[in-house]
Amino acid sequence: MQVRLLTRVSDIPAAQWNSLAGDYPFLRHEFLSAMEDSGSVSARSGWIPRHLVLLDQHGLAGAAPLYEKAHSWGEFVFDFAWARAAEQAGMDYYPKLVCAVPFTPATGPRLLCRADLAAAPLRLALLRAIRERLAAKALSSAHALFLDAPARAACEQDGWLLRRDCHFQWRNRGYRDFDDFLDGFSADKRKKARRERRRVAEQGIEFRTLRGDELSEELIERVFRLHEVTFLRHGHTPYLNRAFFQRIARSLAASFLVKLALRAGEVVAVAVFFRSADTLYGRYWGADADYHSLHFEACYYQGIDYCIDNGLAAFEPGTQGEHKIARGFEPVLTWSAHWITDLALRRAISAYLAREGQAIDAYATEADAHAPFRKGELTPTPR
Repeated sequence: MQVRLLTRVSDIPAAQWNSLAGDYPFLRHEFLSAMEDSGSVSARSGWIPRHLVLLDQHGLAGAAPLYEKAHSWGEFVFDFAWARAAEQAGMDYYPKLVCAVPFTPATGPRLLCRADLAAAPLRLALLRAIRERLAAKALSSAHALFLDAPARAACEQDGWLLRRDCHFQWRNRGYRDFDDFLDGFSADKRKKARRERRRVAEQGIEFRTLRGDELSEELIERVFRLHEVTFLRHGHTPYLNRAFFQRIARSLAASFLVKLALRAGEVVAVAVFFRSADTLYGRYWGADADYHSLHFEACYYQGIDYCIDNGLAAFEPGTQGEHKIARGFEPVLTWSAHWITDLALRRAISAYLAREGQAIDAYATEADAHAPFRKGELTPTPR
């Protein structure tokens, strides 16, 4: 098995890479190459591709999306305190290695394996190759973020430190329509959700759903501009540029979705989604002004509507927010794994993670107690 590090995912044929990535949109060759080709991911942005691949006589056997980073922005698993502790101890925390999808807090595969090979030993081989890269470059640490269950198990077996967090996700329990979904709510929460949807309609706002291959160049520009101005309004520079949106709308086509909010025929807001065969992922949002309840409608309720209409099993709307609980999203643990080279720092972080994990578990339990559903209502509704 030959180990290689790639500075561009385009160095591997798209068909070979995608045969490993499956339909998880954020590890598709099209998604990663759009980030690189657009310059959203580059040395300038602090995400230097070091994609790890294993090759055998038949081609690509295994792969991991890997980046060398000089900061911790755009990861959504926060280790700034770890970096400060390392620096106070006289160690260089940066650069570090990150096995993740840039700017994308969505759980999914991270250690990709060809279907005809035994997956468990191949995942361990990928992790071993990451650790060998750390040693060869004398780097402080490696971090694998938003792991699916197989990658998490491999990291645990290999001795990485596991970390958990709590996100809020929606599960489709066979709902016939949105009203069927709301029927499981307590009366006051159901009334609140319907009032929010009504307020959006009362402002004369309607919605239109388009796939990437249905967007004109003018609409792609509008989507980007609304996304950009919303970031800037909150004091942040957007991670993704116009070229990324232009590329991804065309290359991912039906897996890239936008919900356009129209008022008097004009696009006033947009919510951007990606999808796989069974999951919808909410990613970006933008609006030209402040409209009552529009964020909840565009980013949450419209996504739930889409999942019900299209038979998708789950909806991951992104990070943050107890406000999602009242709208039918449930607490779900997400996982990352961390290899810390320095033993003293590793011990300190391990002790911290034990305490943090207890707090996260308590938070998830408390959040679950505030779900809007009536007791006994989380049972599948026949279609």
